[in-house]
Amino acid sequence: MEQQNTDQPPQVRKVMHIPAGQGRAVWLNGDVYSVKIGHEESAGSLAVLEASVPPGGGPPLHDHRHEDEAFYLLEGELEIHADGETYQVKAGDFVFVPRGTVHGFRNTGLHTAKQLLLFTPGGFERFFLEAGKHAVAGVNIPPFDPADNPQAMQVAEKYGSYQV
Repeated sequence: MEQQNTDQPPQVRKVMHIPAGQGRAVWLNGDVYSVKIGHEESAGSLAVLEASVPPGGGPPLHDHRHEDEAFYLLEGELEIHADGETYQVKAGDFVFVPRGTVHGFRNTGLHTAKQLLLFTPGGFERFFLEAGKHAVAGVNIPPFDPADNPQAMQVAEKYGSYQV
């Protein structure tokens, strides 16, 4: 019987195509997040989410103890706060935030911003799926409800992310 090396993560076994508008989607913090690929599909290597952030939207300042995070802005404009600096980010801009760095973003524009969030290694997508509410197509994103924040904070801490 052949011995399997359990020190290595499982290998990705298939090509994935996620059409536009597809992916597991949730509402969280007044935004909508769609998981394009997670740790299970990528053999743990990364998670990619698409985020639609309405004007004024965005999460509170927080960190990730286990993942690096990168932002690639597709549409709109955001103000990204990271490590005490503020970055005015426009469509086409890219921001990398190393794990352990306090960061957050806010849509300061007049229109919905759309961005890709990349986490490496994968796994943090589980926070969004567990803390968010299932998004319903054709229904407006519900506004942020501060009463939801304690539960979201508890789920975030479970995955190594802490609000400041």
